[in-house]
Amino acid sequence: MTETPMDATHELDLEAIIDQGGVKGLQIVIFLLCGLIAMIDGFDTQAIAFVAPQIIGTWHVAPATFGRVFGAGLLGGLVGALVLGAAGDRFGRKTTMSGSVLLFAIASLSTPFAQSIGELTALRLVTGVGLGGALPAFVSLTSEYAPRRLRSTLVGMMFCGFPLGAVVGGVASAALIPAFGWKSVFYAGGALPLLILPLFLAVAPESVRYLALRDNQEAIARILRRLNAHAQWNGQIGSHSHALHSQVSSLFRNGRAATTLLLWIAFFLSLLLTYFLINWIPVVARGNGLNIEQAVLAVSMLNLGAVTGCVALGRLSDRFGAPSVISAAYLAGALAIMAIGFVGWSPELLYVMTFVAGAFSLGAQMCTVALCAVYYDTFLRATGIGWAMGIGWIGAIVGPVLGGVLLGTGVTAGTLFLVAGATSAGAAVAVLILGRFVSREAGHNEGGRVASRARGPSPGDPGSLTRTTPPH
Repeated sequence: MTETPMDATHELDLEAIIDQGGVKGLQIVIFLLCGLIAMIDGFDTQAIAFVAPQIIGTWHVAPATFGRVFGAGLLGGLVGALVLGAAGDRFGRKTTMSGSVLLFAIASLSTPFAQSIGELTALRLVTGVGLGGALPAFVSLTSEYAPRRLRSTLVGMMFCGFPLGAVVGGVASAALIPAFGWKSVFYAGGALPLLILPLFLAVAPESVRYLALRDNQEAIARILRRLNAHAQWNGQIGSHSHALHSQVSSLFRNGRAATTLLLWIAFFLSLLLTYFLINWIPVVARGNGLNIEQAVLAVSMLNLGAVTGCVALGRLSDRFGAPSVISAAYLAGALAIMAIGFVGWSPELLYVMTFVAGAFSLGAQMCTVALCAVYYDTFLRATGIGWAMGIGWIGAIVGPVLGGVLLGTGVTAGTLFLVAGATSAGAAVAVLILGRFVSREAGHNEGGRVASRARGPSPGDPGSLTRTTPPH
């Protein structure tokens, strides 16, 4: 269908203006601010892993006791994502994100005053609620200002701020902890969002699509003037703004049950693995005699590998098909993860193995989000991704606690990372079987639409699994 020219006067509805338009200055500012908040979210989510070895030494507590501290933050993230994510649909993305950022900033600034594991656990729970609540808000805000043809790329680029924030936070923590102590990491993690929040409130508008749902014509007109697009608006919202939300039960209808369960298994295992590695690599490295800077830099290499791997695996998926590439990456990552337990005595080897593990296993996890996004049709996409991520957050909670339990039984570092590697292999199997199911469904799908997704893109196929891989 021919797109309506953007220079036409009073020709376009709101959906068409956003979906068919270019990326204007205001949109770039929104994406950058959301990316900055994503970076801070990534930094504050992993801050406890950076400082855990120092607190263990200062407070003279067993490393295994930190399992519940790690788990509390992730439990808070699950609660925040579900509760505050739903609040974003009711009160607006900007309002919810601002409240979430303020919550985790205050909780982070309060953390240095904790005097016991119990107090630290409670503060991490509250911090997690704010961090988890901010995530769906900044993803939604970015998505709802992105043109349709660039939406996956722009959201993916913005979300890369999360692991980049962990990388920057790791490097900063390696410098801050020896100079100012572990408390300085939380002071920085609380001060940075408080510096950015006033700028966000002053510059970023509310989601224009949220305003459309509320039929706030005046606010929409103000935003379109800032986008230099008010002259093209015909006063109409568009056909998609009032679409009904899908039901969760639809994820299991019309032959979707098996693939939905396989996606949930992949998300559960991959996020269990991710937070297992993030939280326990510094502790194990310190136990092997490395200093705090080396232990923290190892996690930074893991996150740097994740960003690099996401881009490389996205390119390979475009050529060879997403399920096969992602499953192969999980398997390669499993070998690197198993090796971590046997090279922890050498910082150089540890950096190499954590980078490789991040590139393959964590890079595959980021690509699995794209696979999920393309598998579900438009009317089910938000529900499908939301529930898959929710199941994944449960795995994220289990991962650090599992590490604490294993350490409490006296297992060696080698055994600990053999278990983690097996988790990555399990995710590989789930994605591989998912690809087979998608191919099998092709025989019952008119036009072979699902088959083209599993095999890879063909010319003119906008719905390919590999077309919605992370940005590259």
